[in-house]
Amino acid sequence: MDHTVRGPADVLVIDDDAGDALLIEESIGGSGAVRCHVVSRRSEAQGFLRRTGQFAGAPRPWLILLDLNLGESHGLDLLAEVKGDAELMSIPVVVLSSSRHPADIDNSYALHANAYVVKPIDLDDFARAVQTIEACFIKLMERAHGRYGSSGDHDGQAVLTFPERVGGTGD
Repeated sequence: MDHTVRGPADVLVIDDDAGDALLIEESIGGSGAVRCHVVSRRSEAQGFLRRTGQFAGAPRPWLILLDLNLGESHGLDLLAEVKGDAELMSIPVVVLSSSRHPADIDNSYALHANAYVVKPIDLDDFARAVQTIEACFIKLMERAHGRYGSSGDHDGQAVLTFPERVGGTGD
């Protein structure tokens, strides 16, 4: 059976700040290896993840980037919903929020967020933070899902391999 992933990795961005969402898209979506899907409300995220209504044809995301401040609701409620759903719980969720409040951080991890990243104020730092998230989650998952083809006979199981060097130019 061929388990090679074809096409870009789908990332669901849940953020009600259009500027932040655009910066996220520009930071990781430019190469064509990642396709960002942006929603700004909890109800839209629920529709996308459950593939209902206008999102009936939505792909299953490889990664969710979740802002905690969603206007009409708190992102922690959505995080609890995703991580409490047997069909969705395996999707990594990175909380990407401007909140530095210890309770938000602690509660995010208690609800099984895979990472918590405070949004940098500087635009270049913000872009680098998003690119680091991409490197940590998407690039390694591409290898685990076999985007680069089979690395031997493993009865169809994905095998995670690490590159010799991750980022940086010096030793």
